[in-house]
Amino acid sequence: MKKSQITAYMMVSPYLLHVVLFVIFPVFFSLFLMFHRWNIISPMEFVGLQNFYKLIQDRLFIRSIFNTLIFLVIHIPLQIITALFLAEMLNQKIKLRSFLRASYFLPVIISGVVVTIVWNQLYGFDTGLINRILISLGLNKVGWLINPLIAMPSIAIMATWKNVGLYVVLFLVGLQGVPPQYYEAAEIDGATNWQKFYYITLPAINPTIFMVVIISTIGGFSLFIEPYIMTAGGPLNSTLSAVLYIYKQAFTYYHMGYAAALGFFFAFIIMTVIIIQRKLIEKD
Repeated sequence: MKKSQITAYMMVSPYLLHVVLFVIFPVFFSLFLMFHRWNIISPMEFVGLQNFYKLIQDRLFIRSIFNTLIFLVIHIPLQIITALFLAEMLNQKIKLRSFLRASYFLPVIISGVVVTIVWNQLYGFDTGLINRILISLGLNKVGWLINPLIAMPSIAIMATWKNVGLYVVLFLVGLQGVPPQYYEAAEIDGATNWQKFYYITLPAINPTIFMVVIISTIGGFSLFIEPYIMTAGGPLNSTLSAVLYIYKQAFTYYHMGYAAALGFFFAFIIMTVIIIQRKLIEKD
């Protein structure tokens, strides 16, 4: 083996070690674990498909998937529409354009825990800034995180604020790749701004839209930090996400085998949703 090859292997070895220890090994261990009953302390017990039978009958897990889907239905359209609008605005020649681009992206690089704690204070029922503003306007206070009907939409709004900057950047890249000749030809033909957007911009950035939908879907399915810190899954399990429920099964109740089965079943759901999205969105 040449010296250059040895050097190359040494350079990539930390990453390969990380992949083996934190990706490959956990996946195969979970595959093994989901057919067993194990609480870390006692020895493993082979139970076959019993964890999957339990999964099908677990109403709380079904509720957590339903909650996650509600979050996705609110969060993804809101995030994509907001990001596309901001990107279209920032793609124009306006003052402070560079400053605005950095401002919108700033929440993305802030710790999710920090953002969640800040928004938890904003949503406070008695002392929260949002309710104080409503009171000053002569309106009633809103139980943003204590009302089961609006707790999940409130989390979706916060998550959109946190992540929209990333998708603004992605849409900006897509918009800047549209040839300006298309718009010039459309203007000569008398097209309105809406017609140019609908017939030129949207088809041209279709691959970007597809990528944004997939990334935001995966991110939405992995909803964990927000309900874990803000509501712990409440009130009345209205914000209990699927990932939070799997976490509780594994690290609160120590049902490791059952949590592994839940994880793989949930991964199958994510894969199915993404395949459906690809069929509906992606075009030749």
